[in-house]
Amino acid sequence: MDKQIETELEAAAFRGLLTHLQNHPEVQNIELMILADFCRNCLAKWYAEAAKERGIDIDYEQARDKVYGMPYAEWKDKYQLTATPEQMAAYEKRQKEKQ
Repeated sequence: MDKQIETELEAAAFRGLLTHLQNHPEVQNIELMILADFCRNCLAKWYAEAAKERGIDIDYEQARDKVYGMPYAEWKDKYQLTATPEQMAAYEKRQKEKQ
């Protein structure tokens, strides 16, 4: 496969992932971290890091705006729930398993 086509497909898949996550704010970041070991904030960090590697001035907050589809503070106020004790226990267990 041509490298340019591969890059375009990867970019399209990433845009699809962002759209899917933006359309499903009921999926909490803690749940993503427990199940997949990444969340929206991780995507934003990776996005900002990729920009930095290419000399593009995009900071973490700008990257979060891109990933969340709105300012993070707004998303947090609208959609983020407090993690339950069960979720926190599952997250901590997951983190210990990685060590």
